Amino acid sequence: MGMTSKLDLRCDRQNDTKDNCPTGWKPMPRVGNLSHRLEAYATCSNDKKVSRRSMIAGPVVASSSIGVGCLLSAMANAEEAPQGIAAEGLSTYRYCLNTSTIHGEKLPIRQQLKIAAEAGYDSIELWVRDIEKFVAEGGKLTDLAKELSDLGMTLDSAIAFGKWIVNDPVERAAGLEQCRRDMDLVRTLGGKRMAAPPAGASQEHKLDLNEVAQRYRALLEIGKGCEVIPQLELWGFSLNLSTLAEVLFVAAAADHPDACLLLDVYHLYKGGSDFRNIGLVPGANMHCLHMNDYPATPDRPVIADKDRVYPGDGIAPIADILRSLRRSGFAGTLSLELFNPNYWQEPPELVARTGLEKMKRAVEKSF
Repeated sequence: MGMTSKLDLRCDRQNDTKDNCPTGWKPMPRVGNLSHRLEAYATCSNDKKVSRRSMIAGPVVASSSIGVGCLLSAMANAEEAPQGIAAEGLSTYRYCLNTSTIHGEKLPIRQQLKIAAEAGYDSIELWVRDIEKFVAEGGKLTDLAKELSDLGMTLDSAIAFGKWIVNDPVERAAGLEQCRRDMDLVRTLGGKRMAAPPAGASQEHKLDLNEVAQRYRALLEIGKGCEVIPQLELWGFSLNLSTLAEVLFVAAAADHPDACLLLDVYHLYKGGSDFRNIGLVPGANMHCLHMNDYPATPDRPVIADKDRVYPGDGIAPIADILRSLRRSGFAGTLSLELFNPNYWQEPPELVARTGLEKMKRAVEKSF
């Protein structure tokens, strides 16, 4: 709720427009949150400051004692403060390129690293299939790890599809062993985390979540031995682990200190999760957020990975998502993950640069 007085004749509602303000009032410029506006409003040119409590308790009295000149000066200062806060807030996160964004499977892995580094990313999220291809073609992981380090980047996460979650015990055992091999590859490159999606169970019948929690715990134990944490990944299109409620339950029921979530803006929407509940995720139990956006059409039941767009180019409430996660303590990696075939037709260097610029712009708007 906004705080107003007739001294400034300004409307301070959530969606200020000329149409929805009372007659004779002007829309208040969006110069930050209520806290910032109160601070600016209550700061005088003579450095006197009125407390927020007194402002709220007696806005008319407080405003008259401050004076119109002070108010105008304070509002001018308020225009500058949020911009500085937004710029400083960019350093809250690490910025990562998931190589699907540049159609990584079509590019040599060393080129993927170079593109991400030259675009200005802090880190990269490689797909294990590309690491395996590099090794199969005679490449040495130690050389790749050195190249990654020399470029000033880290491997903040990796994408893998071991079937750790499935019902069939033989298939699950093979899936866990695959996860172990994948983690060894990730660790050799200096990585400490890997995605753990419901691969193999996305189209099966619904699984018992208590059993899924025990299977995730088994995977976490393997990760502990490999020094790589498997991040429980939500897939919005899947029959299992498609909602925030499901992954929260499984992570909690796994009862393991390394249990954590890997969320994705698009997948949260696709699975029908309410973004208002994202604040329930403890920041300490989330290391990476897949950043993307989605358009108003096609509708949610038929929207697909190919429809993802750059952050800020769609209708996702990204600013609200980031604010909620920050309040819960999240200050990790934002990884740009897109599968848009239109972007794949463009130079990958351009896509990488554009994605980083738009991701940072979306972050700035959340402060």
